[in-house]
Amino acid sequence: MLGLLINFKEAQELEYMLKREMEELLLDFGDSRIDGVVKRAMEERYQIIFNLFRRIAPPEECTKYIRHKREHYR
Repeated sequence: MLGLLINFKEAQELEYMLKREMEELLLDFGDSRIDGVVKRAMEERYQIIFNLFRRIAPPEECTKYIRHKREHYR
C-alpha cells in the first residue's frame, strides 16, 4: 500500500485530469473502428482510472462515470 499527501489544489487538478481521460475513453468506446481486444484493454484502463477518481471525487461526481454492464465490451 502506498500513500499520497496532496493539497486541495493538487487534488482538483488530479480530478480534472482523470475526468478528461475517462471522457476520452468513453468517446473511444463508441468508435466501431476499434477492435474488441483493444476495447477490452481500454476497459481495464478505464477501471483503474475510475478507481483513482473515486478516491478523490465526491460520490455525486463519481456516479456520472459509472459504466453499466451493457456498456462493457467483452
